[in-house]
Amino acid sequence: MQNGWLKYGVSALLLLCGIRAGAQSEADTLPGIWSLNDCIEYANAHNYNINTQRYSKESSQQNLLLSKSALLPNLYGNGSFSVNHTGAGISNPTQEATTSTTGTASVNSAWTLFNGGYLRKDIRQKEIAVQTAGLSIDENINNVALQVTQAYLYILLDKETIIYNEDLVKTSQAQLEQMQQRFSVGSAAKKDVVQLEAQLAQDKYNLVTAKSTERTDKLTLKKLLLLPSEVDFDIEKPDTVFSVELLPPLQDVQATALNIRPEVKISELSLQSEQLSLAKAKAGYLPTLGFSGGIGTNIGNTTSYSLGFSLNNSFYQQAGLSLSVPIFTRRVNKTNVALSKIGIRQAALDLENTKITLSQTVEQAYINAVNTQNQYVSAKEQLAYNAEAFRISSEELKIGSLNMVGYIQQRNLYVQSLQQFVQAKYNAAMSLKIYKFYKGDPFTLN
Repeated sequence: MQNGWLKYGVSALLLLCGIRAGAQSEADTLPGIWSLNDCIEYANAHNYNINTQRYSKESSQQNLLLSKSALLPNLYGNGSFSVNHTGAGISNPTQEATTSTTGTASVNSAWTLFNGGYLRKDIRQKEIAVQTAGLSIDENINNVALQVTQAYLYILLDKETIIYNEDLVKTSQAQLEQMQQRFSVGSAAKKDVVQLEAQLAQDKYNLVTAKSTERTDKLTLKKLLLLPSEVDFDIEKPDTVFSVELLPPLQDVQATALNIRPEVKISELSLQSEQLSLAKAKAGYLPTLGFSGGIGTNIGNTTSYSLGFSLNNSFYQQAGLSLSVPIFTRRVNKTNVALSKIGIRQAALDLENTKITLSQTVEQAYINAVNTQNQYVSAKEQLAYNAEAFRISSEELKIGSLNMVGYIQQRNLYVQSLQQFVQAKYNAAMSLKIYKFYKGDPFTLN
């Protein structure tokens, strides 16, 4: 017993070690610093929604194989066997006990020769379902790439926010030390020192908030990638995130999007599928011709005080044709045809709506790209002016020609313009990448 428990314990330990080793091996292959392309590729392989669509496509492929197999004849084997025993009679001692065996064995097949083209159209419909499932994968890949890029840019924004908040903390610390020195020699008021202490505390608070936001945004990206929480994760900071550039013409991008976007192709295939449903429904009015055949035999024997069986001469063969003609189906076929026609009209309406929605989405992306580029240019110019004004105010504060109220006001203007510039830069970068994505450009960072 002790040896048995020891064996199970060792097996469990080896299994646990194997699982941990496998997890460690996978973790070792992950990059330490993730580029945007690394994130997108990993998401394509591991994202929940994408993999769910892949399984859906595999199911559609199995349904297609089943539909194709319906063109073939089936084949079933059947058999039965029974034993009956009759004992010696009590009232008639001369009656002997008997045992009889009976059974049957047969092989049967059926084959649909003609059913109005229903099976062929069903195969085509299942092929469309496979194509649709593949396009749904592409659609989810596009959506996940967009979400990953957006989350990635948020983290870059957080990192830049952390950097300028760290600079502000250093600047406030230096200003406070200077003001404390002036206060110690009597050339500054205690109120000025307190105001700078309050400003330094606010800057430290903003820095802590920025770091917390970065951790939250990293967690959001890890969720999209389905990365375990224990995996160390950081992203690569490119040299350039955004630069103003000429946008492709709106009409060209709209035309390209209508030709390449999977959501449009899915709607087109849905319309084709509904048209095939109508053809299948009309096949219900046509006769069905089938072939059936089979071979079989009976098994039987009767013995006294013995058990056995023999093959009788009742071996038989059967073959025949069957024809089924729909005469009155209680409106089933007529209703199926009517419903299919409604489905065609709805699919056509969905296709038109998909095209209009996509065109409007591209136009909105174009408007966003134009607006955010203009905002970026304005924010950059405003930051330059406020940075210079803040530099002058800092020098004036040192020599005592500017009071603390004026300095704080100018500093707040600089901080506000800096925040607006950083936000405008990443908004412009995201809007431009979304707009160019609709014309087939992948998400990349310069």
